[in-house]
Amino acid sequence: MEPEVIEAMDDAARHFVDMAELAKRAGEIVAEITGAEAGLVTAGAAAALAFAAAGCMTGKDPAKISRLPDTTGMKNEIVLQRKHRNPHDHHLRVSGAKLVEVGNIFRTSPWEIEAAINDRTAALAYFIYDPLPGTLPMQDMIEVAHRYGLPIIVDAAAEVPPYENLGGYTSMGADLVAFSGGKAISGPNDTGILIGRKDLIEACAMNAFPENYPTRIDTFGIGRTMKVSKEQIVGFVVALQRYAKRDHKADMKRWTEIAELMAKELSALPHVQAKVVILEQNPRPICIPKTEVTLDEKSLGITTSDVVNELINGEPRIAVVYWPAYHKSMYLNPQCLLEGEERIVVGRIKEILTGRK
Repeated sequence: MEPEVIEAMDDAARHFVDMAELAKRAGEIVAEITGAEAGLVTAGAAAALAFAAAGCMTGKDPAKISRLPDTTGMKNEIVLQRKHRNPHDHHLRVSGAKLVEVGNIFRTSPWEIEAAINDRTAALAYFIYDPLPGTLPMQDMIEVAHRYGLPIIVDAAAEVPPYENLGGYTSMGADLVAFSGGKAISGPNDTGILIGRKDLIEACAMNAFPENYPTRIDTFGIGRTMKVSKEQIVGFVVALQRYAKRDHKADMKRWTEIAELMAKELSALPHVQAKVVILEQNPRPICIPKTEVTLDEKSLGITTSDVVNELINGEPRIAVVYWPAYHKSMYLNPQCLLEGEERIVVGRIKEILTGRK
């Protein structure tokens, strides 16, 4: 976090505020920056997904809000593609929602989405990850949802950068979109936002904390267990305001230069291939450039997994991107490196591979 964000949180800690007023004003600022009808600051993108599901099921009905996660008799089904099942869909289920899978491991067709919709359907959900072949595009899901008068919830937690994505998904027609506040936006790590349709955001807010925003119902919803503090709200808003004013092209240029430096240094080592990769993904048009490092394990006498383990268990501890089930290479992400830290990363890898810095 930038010093200005930390200072704002420290200042907020010194004052008492009306939490409903603070939440309301913060939501207005979020909406102004993202271009959405309304916004809600949450305790992470996970809480945003839980509130999104809750709001779609309860609306602004206090009786339903007070009953969650018991959804007996409510519209409580959320339709999503089987290829989108992931550890984060649990956040939707926290609300009491029931997930309905459609499609198979190869593909999803629009008619399968339509066939799953019934009088118990509360919403559709779409998770943005590296697109898998056969996944139904978001725009198709939006079209089906709206044809049946249903909202669609989009998990875009890690889809910034590019900055344009903050308003991109709602402009495509997504009704509720969740973003993380602690990644590229550089707010408190346990913050997030939910943006979208004003009526739905108000319903989500009534399930969240504080419970008297926008309408006092004299009860606590599931959001009491996902409480967001005044320090978090203020810190996130300042971070978002700073992020909106950043030179995003300059950020990308800096990350590319760091990735290129690490690739140049490491590719000079024997039996090591290193290059900068920028994966073009849809619907995410820009990804962070990373240094892809591929080892000739037999010639080096050490596996990539061993190198990764030595990095994380060494001093300083260095974590890299490595998914052996999908890639043989490890990836070095420059996004969160402070000035000069790229040389520390390169130095440790050289030390592990050659015994010298």
